[in-house]
Amino acid sequence: MESIRELYRIGVGPSSSHTMGPKKAAEEFLARNKDSETFRVTLYGSLAATGKGHLTDWAILQVLGEERTSIAWKPEEELPGHPNGMQFEALNADGQVLDTVRVYSVGGGAIRYEDGAEVNPVHVYDLPTLTAIMEMCERKGITYWEYVEQCEGKEIWDFLKEVWTVMEASVERGLNTQGVLPGSIGLKRHAWSYFKKTKLSGPDMQQTGRVTAYALAVAEENAGGGTIVTAPTCGACGIVPAVLYYLRETQGVTEGEILHALATAGLFGNVIKHNGSISGAEVGCQGEVGSACAMASAAATQVMGGSVRQIEYAAEMGLEHHLGLTCDPVDGLVQIPCIERNACASTRALSRAQMAILSDGTHRIPFDEVVEVMMRTGHDLPSLYRETSTGGLAKAYDARTRKCACDPQ
Repeated sequence: MESIRELYRIGVGPSSSHTMGPKKAAEEFLARNKDSETFRVTLYGSLAATGKGHLTDWAILQVLGEERTSIAWKPEEELPGHPNGMQFEALNADGQVLDTVRVYSVGGGAIRYEDGAEVNPVHVYDLPTLTAIMEMCERKGITYWEYVEQCEGKEIWDFLKEVWTVMEASVERGLNTQGVLPGSIGLKRHAWSYFKKTKLSGPDMQQTGRVTAYALAVAEENAGGGTIVTAPTCGACGIVPAVLYYLRETQGVTEGEILHALATAGLFGNVIKHNGSISGAEVGCQGEVGSACAMASAAATQVMGGSVRQIEYAAEMGLEHHLGLTCDPVDGLVQIPCIERNACASTRALSRAQMAILSDGTHRIPFDEVVEVMMRTGHDLPSLYRETSTGGLAKAYDARTRKCACDPQ
């Protein structure tokens, strides 16, 4: 498995697969074709279907140049390697094609070329499944974060400290920002309001209110193009920071404990990414919000003093109970239902951690098996439920707005 540096990526929203990945692909292509006169980019499948709302074209044009780049959209056509396919062409002054590359944005900002090669992969983990990792940890008497340190080296803590600094800042910016998010929906930010109301509420509202506000804050920052950390994606970036920020505020969790929790969460996210998928275009939102909930559940259980088996159980529940979750962003924006889903999954992660702590960690369905089922379930989902905005909530919203537009005034 790769380093968790490839899972936690610091960047701007709104989408790791539709914004960060295409931008990275464009940078790679430009580096090998600096002297080309013009560029032609063709977007396929999910990238073409929701690329406008996800700012895919903006991300590419920022790199290649608006004056010399044309973009073609083919939502009805899918390349064989992944639903998020792109073709880059470099042309000379006579319009002749000098270089052609096909590349896929596979989730979390990572890209993979048509020949299967990923960009700068760093494989540092020797055990490919969570079961193998858990059994090794029990045998050696170590924790998940200690295994991460063994594989990544002590320098991983400096990296995770930077990750946590960005996560903290995204929570705090989001809590202090009001207004309407960019895009066609006109969606209002709610984090500030939720946080203020929670502060005036009784003790029964504190956990749900605070965690909801923190998750909304980060998800709204992402939707507004702010700087966030993929955990494991932009669309699910509010869940891990919301849970850890809440535990720090309410339980006096130290920075060291936060970093250890991030390492554990990253390890679980890595297993999902390696053996399944974190791409909404490939497996639906279960691969994004479901994976993030599993990561946050594992992190919270560790902070609460859970054993390696209790941590695995919490993560298993966090993912299992998101199986089948579709990705149907309204108008191709990372706003509805994405932002609320971050809040719902954050509260669920805390409850899964608490449930795991109450148990002895034994259960019937292992985490690795849920990852396999998630992958199969995602492939069984029709494409209209995998980040194309042609089904589910996106279709219902579109039909209603069209009807309203046609009604006589």
